[in-house]
Amino acid sequence: MAVVEKLIRKEDDGTLSFGNYELAEKSKLSDFKYQGDTYKIKTFSEITKLERNGMFVYESVPGTTVTNMVCKEDGIAFNVEGKEDAQVTLELEPEKEYDVCINGKDSGVMKTNLGGKLNISVELNEGEKVAISVTAK
Repeated sequence: MAVVEKLIRKEDDGTLSFGNYELAEKSKLSDFKYQGDTYKIKTFSEITKLERNGMFVYESVPGTTVTNMVCKEDGIAFNVEGKEDAQVTLELEPEKEYDVCINGKDSGVMKTNLGGKLNISVELNEGEKVAISVTAK
């Protein structure tokens, strides 16, 4: 999987891809239109952050590349790649339980906090994508 050179893009299958963990300096792009929403991306080796209509969607520390992200009513699914293990934070429904799967393996049920944040630790090896699926219980 390759990094997203233009920082964010719509894929042919209608999904969203973003982030470039190879950048040494912070780069950002605002006002990216996708499915009626406006996105803003900030990314580089230390952090990748995505906002939709001014609201938090995704953050990883260190930076990552996300491909084929699909946001559904009952959750979110995407592939992630990075140079090293990452802490991924997602914005979902507050105080709700979600089933988390990493590379097809059930990682158990996790509950979001009052703000709707869900934190996932992901083991990453450069050049290998990891599939993440988070579905409401």
